[in-house]
Amino acid sequence: MSKDNTQDSSSEAVNEVVKSDATQLEIVDVREGMFGVSGSGDTSGYGGLTKPIIMPGASPKPYGGWFDDMSDQLATVLPDAQAIEKVVVDRGEITFYIRRASILDVVAQLRNDAKLRFEFCSGVSGVHYPHETGRELHAVYHLLSMTHNRRIRLEVTAPDNDPHIPSVVSIYPTADWHERETYDFFGIIFDGHPALTRILMPDDWPGHPQRKDYPLGGIPVEYKGATIPPPDQRRSYN
Repeated sequence: MSKDNTQDSSSEAVNEVVKSDATQLEIVDVREGMFGVSGSGDTSGYGGLTKPIIMPGASPKPYGGWFDDMSDQLATVLPDAQAIEKVVVDRGEITFYIRRASILDVVAQLRNDAKLRFEFCSGVSGVHYPHETGRELHAVYHLLSMTHNRRIRLEVTAPDNDPHIPSVVSIYPTADWHERETYDFFGIIFDGHPALTRILMPDDWPGHPQRKDYPLGGIPVEYKGATIPPPDQRRSYN
């Protein structure tokens, strides 16, 4: 199948999906090839692959189960009614998209309120969506309530040209190393972090390796007299 045919069939599939449930889907990007970039030197055989990146959109109430009582309680105790941008329920999990200026107020209430009691932050990770203009960088927080045996996810966005998000270490000390790792790999600057330094890469390492626009890198490998260049410098067979 040619690349044009692949793109046409992919577009038709996207249109059918969007028609069927347009209010609950968001097309973030369209990925080309195995590595997501057309003409990258992809030699995997998937250079003609075109795949839409589709994310679930905001979910309407009722969410079901304990999600409704928990979200209502959170909305009740928050000082800013606009702190939550949207709520997404997908695959049996709930995610709250939080405005970055409100993240500390939100996590403080989630930890301290007796009806919420999310005492433990099990991780902070990053995501990079280069084509989501003004929201390219996402920080994702995974919270656990040991009291109520519940898990939720928070997601906060920041633009690439202002990659600042308040640190939650003062509320959740376990986020210390996780925020450092997210800073190291994605370049998100967590304001107020006690020691925001690289955690895996050398201090003088250029750039942030897990961003989607970071070069594939690698070193040339010599094999029986022939040199194999790094992935982003290989010949493309598209």
